Amino acid sequence: MSENSVANNNQQNKVSNKQLLKLVMIPVLMFGFGFALVPLYDVFCEVTGLNGKTGRVEASEINQKQVDTSRTVKVKFIANTGNGLPWRFEPVVTDMEIHPGEIYEAMYRVTSRTDKPSVGQAVPSVSPVPASLHFNKTECFCFLNQELAPGETRDMPIRFVINHDLPEDIVEVTLSYTFFNIEQKQG
Repeated sequence: MSENSVANNNQQNKVSNKQLLKLVMIPVLMFGFGFALVPLYDVFCEVTGLNGKTGRVEASEINQKQVDTSRTVKVKFIANTGNGLPWRFEPVVTDMEIHPGEIYEAMYRVTSRTDKPSVGQAVPSVSPVPASLHFNKTECFCFLNQELAPGETRDMPIRFVINHDLPEDIVEVTLSYTFFNIEQKQG
């Protein structure tokens, strides 16, 4: 073998190794980026209020002296269940008039329509989106997974406050929950 062919062969191996390294690194980087998107999206939603996610506060943190009794806001309650969850889910009261800054309680009722235990997780959404920045819960069934026995009916409370600094042009807020089946499918 000549020196030129050995040099060419070494150069081709270096190029092939670089290409292989690039081909391996691309999926690894794509996976890492996809994995990082979830916490980044959560932070983005929390900062901007996008996706209508609500806040969580301790009842002791709420200043009851900041209740705005000069105005009322209508809060509408909506309930949905995702596919595959055999539950009946509904608000006990479909709407209420509230004063921003005051703590209120609403109830949702859920009934299992299956002959075996089932587990669901409620995901909240608030609209209009700017209102979600002012909607805070002190207690909510959505904080934990809910397990229902066959045929069980349960009333579940939500305690909430809409901050007194809610923009004046927002006169109606909708709180919607969707329950999703979170049981693992057995093969």
